Amino acid sequence: MTDIKDPMIPDGQVTPIDTDYQVGQDNVLINVGPFGLDIHNRVFAISAFAVIAFVALTLTFQAQAEPLFSGVRGWLTTNLDWFFISAANIFVLICIGLVISPLGRVRLGGTEATPDYSYLGWFSMLFAAGMGIGLMFYGVSEPLTHFSTSFAGTVSENGVRTDWAPLGGAVGDAEASRRLGMAATIYHWGMHPWAIYALMALGLALFSFNKGLPLTIRSVFYPLLGERVWGWPGHIIDILAVLATLFGLATSLGLGASQAAAGLHYLFGVPLGGTTEILLVIGITSLALISVVKGLDAGVKRLSEINMVLALLLLVFVVIVGPTLLIVTGFFENLAAYLSYLPALANPVGREDSNFASGWTAFYWAWWISWSPFVGMFIARVSRGRTVREFIISVLLIPSFACVFWMTAFGGTAIKQVVVDGYQQVVEAELPLQLFSMLDALPLSGITSFIAIVLVIVFFVTSSDSGSLVIDVISAGGKVDAPTPQRVFWCLFEGLVAISLIVGGGLVALQAMAVSTGFPFTLVLLVAAFSTVKGLMSEPR
Repeated sequence: MTDIKDPMIPDGQVTPIDTDYQVGQDNVLINVGPFGLDIHNRVFAISAFAVIAFVALTLTFQAQAEPLFSGVRGWLTTNLDWFFISAANIFVLICIGLVISPLGRVRLGGTEATPDYSYLGWFSMLFAAGMGIGLMFYGVSEPLTHFSTSFAGTVSENGVRTDWAPLGGAVGDAEASRRLGMAATIYHWGMHPWAIYALMALGLALFSFNKGLPLTIRSVFYPLLGERVWGWPGHIIDILAVLATLFGLATSLGLGASQAAAGLHYLFGVPLGGTTEILLVIGITSLALISVVKGLDAGVKRLSEINMVLALLLLVFVVIVGPTLLIVTGFFENLAAYLSYLPALANPVGREDSNFASGWTAFYWAWWISWSPFVGMFIARVSRGRTVREFIISVLLIPSFACVFWMTAFGGTAIKQVVVDGYQQVVEAELPLQLFSMLDALPLSGITSFIAIVLVIVFFVTSSDSGSLVIDVISAGGKVDAPTPQRVFWCLFEGLVAISLIVGGGLVALQAMAVSTGFPFTLVLLVAAFSTVKGLMSEPR
């Protein structure tokens, strides 16, 4: 890592935006004993009140919360699946267009800017913050689920077998079901989600490092809103960003807690259930608080590098002791299957696999989009000095290939265990337990399962820590050096939201809130993408 300059001071030529707005001019300074707060009076107050009200109502009306959350998730994913799928396609096309266009030569931070972090440090931070918990939770369960439903279909109440796997399924054909299952999984973890992150991050980096605006979501909309971006239109954008980030994180934290609880039950007999998950949320949030206090370099970066080392060790172990040749060849076969099925998987209308499109894809895209303010701002803060072309190619392709190989190793091994070895326990296990069930059929299962639990917990801490930093920047009017107690406040509230959702409906409630906040922010992100392109067109290349 090189010495880090002030990111708000450009190096070389840029086209700054001339505005009288000063970072923090609308902030309120509050001293509470030895602690000081520096908060945006409207964004912080409204966001905090909304979160407190949500937690209170969910905990008060627990019986009514679960059916409400289930209904909200079902309605949004069933009726708006075409919208989410179309939006994600647009994001990918914009990214590809920027890479091949002259706009790809624009450098973030100015024509003479140099990267703040090495490639290794950069990749480890964006990868750990972007998808860590999800890969641990779904690395085995999603390929296995798509394979199983495609191979066997589902049985309706009247006994008639129906296929709802992607593209109608491949009933009875194990090889075709494997290819289809892996292609469907890669679709959810490849270019589309990373395009969402890349565009949000690109907009934030451009308007902060090149245009001289605050590092907050509203700044991206300056070409469209002008000075009105500092008024209520901008307040609403930032409030939506805070809420989307908070509930998107809560979904991931809930998934991490359920999987960590499953692993502890598998290894040590710890009872399963909401109580264990809540205790895990409390304990791991406490660890996240320590990292929050240490800051970006001492906390998030160090934890991200620990994640990368542990994840790589677990991955290498599975590759070596698992079906090595099948994994290596499967990587290329799965990429080919993904590209082959991509047009059909990304088709937003006339689908025959509506359950897959709404139950899986719509939820995933809403979840990724709800994460985009958090991951986008985090990636923006560590990406100064990259050209737009280098930035998009790296953010779009490198993590995508890593995700493909991860899913091939873990999901491919589980499918091989079922088809070739007849190991049915892995497919019969509950979703949070399927990773540990797969590892149980390999040597040293006790050690690898313990490493997996540690990975889930550290990913959990990294996400909570990074999310707190990002939410604090937004709610502090773009200040990147706001007082530490504010980050502590948001870290605590992430844990409270996760706990309230676990109490109010478990996984369904977590998914419902990710979709609910992801929908309005999809509209925000579509407009932000257009505004980002407009901003790039005025930059020197």
